[in-house]
Amino acid sequence: MPPRVILIGPPGAGKSSVGKSLARLLKDDFIDTDSVIAELENQSISEIFVDKGEPYFREKELEVLLHQISNHSGVLSLGGGAPLSQKAQLAIKDSGSPVVFLDVSLAGAAPRVGFNRDRPLLLGNPRAQWQELMNARRPIYESLAHHCVVTDKLTPNEAAAQIVTLLA
Repeated sequence: MPPRVILIGPPGAGKSSVGKSLARLLKDDFIDTDSVIAELENQSISEIFVDKGEPYFREKELEVLLHQISNHSGVLSLGGGAPLSQKAQLAIKDSGSPVVFLDVSLAGAAPRVGFNRDRPLLLGNPRAQWQELMNARRPIYESLAHHCVVTDKLTPNEAAAQIVTLLA
């Protein structure tokens, strides 16, 4: 069975926290692809980027995404860059799973991401980097999404409740 729902969106949108709340509401399992990768590699995502490079990480990310889409029937949260490749986009579309884009503004993401933290793609000027990432990724997120939930002013539980209503 494919995932019951797939969550996509940028860093700071709340994919992990909303996903956990959503899984509780749906009485289902939750998997975050970044957590799976970190566990498989026995390193944080940032360490993988530094030690092995982004291409290696993206390869692992695609492997995990393809595996989870085929084998996980609960709530699946994808890392922000996971849906970027054509192969990933095709797999997401072919899964038949409802896809929810958790959208967030820079102002909403900033306190959640804590731009001073360890985010490999947000080095240098993190706010400008986040905005640049979002500008590039938004069209992909929007093209894959069946639903969009803006999480700026929502708690994870509120966002999850909104998703349950959208899925009904």
